[in-house]
Amino acid sequence: MTASSHTLGALPAALGIGVEDALDVLVFSVRDGFVQVSAFVAVTVLVFSYVQYRTDGRIVTYLENNERMQPLAGALLGLTPGCGGAIIAMPLYIRGTVSFGTVVAALAATAGDSAFVILALAPEAALYAYGLAFVAAVLFGYAIDLWGLGIGRVDAAVRRIGRPVTDGGFRTRSVAAGGPSVPDFEGGAHAEHGDGDSADTRMVTLTHGVHVLWWVVAVAGLLAGVTYLVRGAPDVPLTVGLTFAGVFTVAGLTGTLASFYLHFVGRHYIGAGAAGRIRDDFTSAYATFQHAAMETSMVTVWVIAAYLIYEYSIAVFGIEIAAIAASVGVLAPVGGALLGLIPGCAPQIVFAEIYAEGGLPFSALAANAVSQDGDALFPLLAIDAKAAVVATIYTTIPALVVGVALHYLWPHAQFGFGVI
Repeated sequence: MTASSHTLGALPAALGIGVEDALDVLVFSVRDGFVQVSAFVAVTVLVFSYVQYRTDGRIVTYLENNERMQPLAGALLGLTPGCGGAIIAMPLYIRGTVSFGTVVAALAATAGDSAFVILALAPEAALYAYGLAFVAAVLFGYAIDLWGLGIGRVDAAVRRIGRPVTDGGFRTRSVAAGGPSVPDFEGGAHAEHGDGDSADTRMVTLTHGVHVLWWVVAVAGLLAGVTYLVRGAPDVPLTVGLTFAGVFTVAGLTGTLASFYLHFVGRHYIGAGAAGRIRDDFTSAYATFQHAAMETSMVTVWVIAAYLIYEYSIAVFGIEIAAIAASVGVLAPVGGALLGLIPGCAPQIVFAEIYAEGGLPFSALAANAVSQDGDALFPLLAIDAKAAVVATIYTTIPALVVGVALHYLWPHAQFGFGVI
């Protein structure tokens, strides 16, 4: 054995975890993340995309033409698991066709990609948390449109962030005085890659093949995931075969590998399905499947990262998150609300995973559910940074109210792993 291999073997042991245990954490996280979360993500994203395809984008048209229904419709879009629904509301605000209250309602109701973790591992908690987020989002969205709720003061406090991060360098007017100054913006939100950045048609063919394989294992993973929940979330051995455990393992490992390929490599060759793009409609049924696969592959990357961060933190540092959360009291929901200020889904996925493991009170989960904006904030940040900052501040306010109220009124609520 070489000196370098001695070093590699000694490092995990020095950190309190052996090489074999470290590999077990890696393999089981890679497998379980796809079956327990990603397979369910795929179905939800596909359904939403297919509805858009079959209706020729009439959901968007409805939002534009019904002003009184906008905050309610925005909250309904945000309530859909993942960020796809809320993302649709952002360009409509940029175009000047929906209100700022609609934006806040959509962001407040957004469960983000962490919703898939809770839906898969603690569905009863998802019902309560996202139900509360929806009610808070609707009420707060209408309140902003009707009474303002001090938007002008918050707007003034972030006025220095007045130049959106765009090539054109548009300047925006006051949010309180009428919203964005770029109502004609259509831009990169609808932009797609071409047929591929490379002329290598073999890579395009290969990527389409991986995409088809991805759906085959996603269906197998969904069946295994449903069976897993029905059986009460048992320990599943790592094995290969036509048994439940074998399908669970093969689907999980293959699905994750295919997801990583599609996210890091495949998107350059079948860019029409690129993740993080706002889609009013789709050109074909195949495009809806491709878009759903790309979106879910991105979620898979974050979910696996979250699983590994959590599991290695527990194994290496011996962190007792449940004890920490119990000791901080009301600061737990406050922390959940403040964490939601961070754009994107990665921190929220980790947060949801910790809750599913019994490490956080329900009040913290509910506060985070209201506060987090997921990936939906990124399009708004790119075009109107000031409006995005104001919006994310305003989603934190009802989050704090909901979280603190639950802490004092329902202190022992806890809906753990697999509760249905």
